[in-house]
Amino acid sequence: MTKKIRILHLEDNSYDAELIHSTIEAEGMDCEFTHVKNRQEFESAIDGQTFDLILSDYAVPDYDGFAALKFARAKNLLAPFILLSGTLGEEQAVESLKNGAADYILKQRLIRLGPAISRALAEAQERAERKRGDERILEQAMLLDKAHDAILVCDLAGRITSWNKGAERIYGWNVTEAVGKTIQELLSAKDSDRIEQAQRDVIAKGEWIGELTQFIKSGKTVIVQSHWTCPRDHADQPTSVLVINTDITEKKQIEEQYLRAQRLESIGILASGIAHDLNNVLAPVLMGAQLLRMTVTDPEAIGPLDAIESSAQHGAELIKQILAFGRGVGGERIELQVGHLIRDVHKLVRETFPRSIEVQVNVAKDLWLVKAVSTQVHQILMNLCVNARDAMPEGGRLQLRAENLYVDENYVASRPETKPGSYVIITVSDTGTGMPPEILQRIYDPFFTTKEIGKGTGLGLSTVKGIVKNHEGFIHVYSEMNKGTQFRVYLPAASSASVKDVEHHQQSLPHGKGECILVVDDEENVRRVTATILERCGYYTLLATDGAEGLATYVAHQQDVKLVITDMMMPLMGGAPLIRALRRINPDVKMIALSGMVDSIDPEAVAGVELMSKPFSAEQLLVAVRRAIDEVK
Repeated sequence: MTKKIRILHLEDNSYDAELIHSTIEAEGMDCEFTHVKNRQEFESAIDGQTFDLILSDYAVPDYDGFAALKFARAKNLLAPFILLSGTLGEEQAVESLKNGAADYILKQRLIRLGPAISRALAEAQERAERKRGDERILEQAMLLDKAHDAILVCDLAGRITSWNKGAERIYGWNVTEAVGKTIQELLSAKDSDRIEQAQRDVIAKGEWIGELTQFIKSGKTVIVQSHWTCPRDHADQPTSVLVINTDITEKKQIEEQYLRAQRLESIGILASGIAHDLNNVLAPVLMGAQLLRMTVTDPEAIGPLDAIESSAQHGAELIKQILAFGRGVGGERIELQVGHLIRDVHKLVRETFPRSIEVQVNVAKDLWLVKAVSTQVHQILMNLCVNARDAMPEGGRLQLRAENLYVDENYVASRPETKPGSYVIITVSDTGTGMPPEILQRIYDPFFTTKEIGKGTGLGLSTVKGIVKNHEGFIHVYSEMNKGTQFRVYLPAASSASVKDVEHHQQSLPHGKGECILVVDDEENVRRVTATILERCGYYTLLATDGAEGLATYVAHQQDVKLVITDMMMPLMGGAPLIRALRRINPDVKMIALSGMVDSIDPEAVAGVELMSKPFSAEQLLVAVRRAIDEVK
């Protein structure tokens, strides 16, 4: 059943209204007319009903067709509006069209009314369909923007015409930056040949699926699972290319790490399997050298025999080290001496690292025991040493140190992540390239690496931190660009003897006699904690936030200040220029320098000055202060 055409007709002349209605019906149109004669009736009808078409006389008492058109458009009505008049001039007719009228008809030529209504209704239906289509497109676009995948549309030349929020999240470019560029120039210089193949296949076959390595805005790469399809028109001709890319970078990294773990496991199994045979090969060499030593008396033959025996023993030690590393990270926690592991690692890195890297070891003689899994501590040392090696491509110095430290409440105040107690500190430092602050913030993130693809998984430091945390320890890192990096690993001490040592040290902490000490440091926590320790133990303190302020404070209180404690890295004036300036004022000034990277400090800058590593305990500070003050110059 055909729906009636609902027509609102504004006409004050009833005869004209009847004539117009008859003319329309004569065209075979099934209409339902609502006839109104004035402004009030017209506006009430619009507010209370919906219509498919509005007809309005141009001249109505106290109202006119333009006012009626303006009111209808203000209501945002989609119904076409046709003006009728017996006197409408050409200029007024054009003005009505500019203001949104669908047509204008002279009453003397009503023969045009039927065709005008048909055309206006058809155009209105087309506009309504377009509006619904636009709404569907907008709704689909909103859904596409919520998708996590990158969804983009390209023309047949590969030029991007549509770019969703998912693409912006994955690649970094916004829609304005992406639209108009080709996939090759924006994303795929690494896989340009595959992109060209994909474009040929998708047009020829309608679909292409594969993995692509693509660039993102930051210059890094992502791996995507890419699905290309080619929509076609009614004539079965390709119109565009739809590309849906899923970021699988992390998945591929996990797969690569799993395969790497399997390879390492295989190496461990292989090493265990051949160790017996290798030792059987080396045993007769060692025994043969020793037997020959018993029978050979020629002094010139003793040297080669020593070399043979030494090389065979060295080979046996290397096998032992490889086996220890290949056993994995599992195992039971036992009380162990970290110094032994450091020495074992020292042997391994000395033989395997480039000769341009000098390796130094310093292990405290009275080092406390820790309760740990030996293979996991071994892994910590190896990961940190390998990172240090990679940071020194041109060579440098790698230092391994182990020492005891009692972390007290004052120490914890400056390092909230720490806990009081006895610790063994393992320090691995290098003189390499160092790291900027933005890199330091992310070094423990899984899969984060600054190394080239294939040269690092980004799991080394996250593994180190995980092992340290599982051992109830903590880790600190210090780094300066072009000066090197220092990792300090704190593992809880296990030996009861350490507690006795701590109690003895605490009872014998040196105190002051009212001496004035100037503390210069730009870190508020360090200044505050240092001053608190000193004042509780009989000293008087002056504080400064940088070298310039410290110099001015010293000049003002030179007669009172017995010791200056200064940080080496500060804004405006650092520690080195402050030390030089103070010595020009007073060559006999007593000083202690503080740094988180003691290994990177120029020895000449601190010649004659005690250098302390940050962070430090109350005991370390008080002992150093007393020693510096009591030193006779």
